[in-house]
Amino acid sequence: QLQLVESGGGLVQPGGSLRLSCAASGFSLDSYVIGWFRQAPGKEREGVSCIHSTDGPTYYADFQDGRFTISRDNAKNTVYLQMNSLIPVDTAVYYCAAGRVCGIFPWEYEFWGQGTQITVTS
Repeated sequence: QLQLVESGGGLVQPGGSLRLSCAASGFSLDSYVIGWFRQAPGKEREGVSCIHSTDGPTYYADFQDGRFTISRDNAKNTVYLQMNSLIPVDTAVYYCAAGRVCGIFPWEYEFWGQGTQITVTS
């Protein structure tokens, strides 16, 4: 069964950091582009970052303003999203997804994880 599982979410104070993990099972991540998306209550799902199957170009949404770093460890079949200087508007459910194109639209991705909640609050 093809599956993506996110982990690493939680409650953090403004200015704090979290590292999200996206682990794949049933398939090899190194054949896919991996994207991170987020969805806040009442809002549409939006692209955060994506990384190519090799250590190629990455994409970051403008709102992250240099605070986030995406990386992959193909040996562990895992992609990471390091998030620093978190602010309350980063509060959302964060999803990883696998696809063929490093795109910003959810429809460009084939497989999705279940999501992990991040809450930034003092």
